[in-house]
Amino acid sequence: MPTLLFKDLGQLEYLTALSLQQRLLEEKQCGTTMDMLLLVEHPHVFTSGRAGREKNMLDRGDVPFHLTTRGGDITYHGPGQLVAYPLLDLRSALRRDVHIYLRNLERVLIQTVNLFGITAKRVPPWTGVWIENRKIASIGIAVRKGITYHGLALNMCPDLSYFNRIIPCGLPWAEITSMERELGREIDPREVKEAFIDCFAKRFQYTELEELCLEDTPTGLKSERQAAPITFASSGF
Repeated sequence: MPTLLFKDLGQLEYLTALSLQQRLLEEKQCGTTMDMLLLVEHPHVFTSGRAGREKNMLDRGDVPFHLTTRGGDITYHGPGQLVAYPLLDLRSALRRDVHIYLRNLERVLIQTVNLFGITAKRVPPWTGVWIENRKIASIGIAVRKGITYHGLALNMCPDLSYFNRIIPCGLPWAEITSMERELGREIDPREVKEAFIDCFAKRFQYTELEELCLEDTPTGLKSERQAAPITFASSGF
């Protein structure tokens, strides 16, 4: 039976989480691990994908900024946002299509927010999840040798003012929203994470969930480890 390994890393610096992804990516390419799902909240950070344009950074201030190998343009991550990094094997006959993988990620997000009373949808050709012209979740992935990394971000209850410092996803007409704003009340991030994991497992047809054991998982907010460049990215925020 297919098993999904998952781990909530808590709050972790962006580069530290990226270094962890790269290590697990290398292990998975060797065929030594099952599919994995990492959940994390980052301290305030701006990131830009391969399609990013400098003009979309309006006012960085003192917030860290990192260029990444994911697809897409500039975005913000911070406390109150659920960031998920799936490391899945797309080399099987059922998963070779990256576009199907993206659509499934969108469906997971739509199903998750729907459980809390929010009706969301896709708005082709733009990737992500929307409520009219308000974007509540973004997706920016990369694939290396058939294994996915990078992932998605769902706005649970972040400080949305940080999005005013950028043109999110390079879309000047798009408004950014959150679950908390749409519902008009506070939400419990733990409940959202649990719902997301459940929806993810069902959508990707995992029959078992097991917590990932990482003996040397990096913790804290002071890592200086730098990420080695990786060459292929597709789709994005």
